[in-house]
Amino acid sequence: MILVKTDAGQQVLKDRSVPLTPRQRSAFILFDGKRSVDDVIAAGTGITAEDISQMVELGVLAPVGGKPAAAPAGEAAAPEVPKPAADAAGSGRSKQQRYKDAYPIATQLTGSLGLMGFRLNLQVEGTTSYEDLVALAPKIRAAVGPEKAAALDKALND
Repeated sequence: MILVKTDAGQQVLKDRSVPLTPRQRSAFILFDGKRSVDDVIAAGTGITAEDISQMVELGVLAPVGGKPAAAPAGEAAAPEVPKPAADAAGSGRSKQQRYKDAYPIATQLTGSLGLMGFRLNLQVEGTTSYEDLVALAPKIRAAVGPEKAAALDKALND
């Protein structure tokens, strides 16, 4: 499915009147009416199908040409956004979902270190995938200690 910014979405892009996460905003810019949902997810912005569905519900994205053909007359149907495959570990959470859950924890932990953790915080903010964050987790654990890092470990592994 191909999505495009609505008129309201164009306004949000200019004035940020609807709060979008940094990942949503990066992906939002990629919806140009030419790229499919799969292309945007594969672009490496860390966006999930749930994020895209949320932007459609907010009215900032819509299918090209308006309503999908299968929508009943007078009813707007939400686009069928593919769900990411579940992780093989059996937890039911995809790597993208684990990343989405762990990222705010990692930024909070490194942000709490103040100036001492500034570079580490920048490294966390530079991550774009679950694998990047897993690779950085040992540094975060060493900086904040295993007790504080337990929440991050849980978000990454459970």
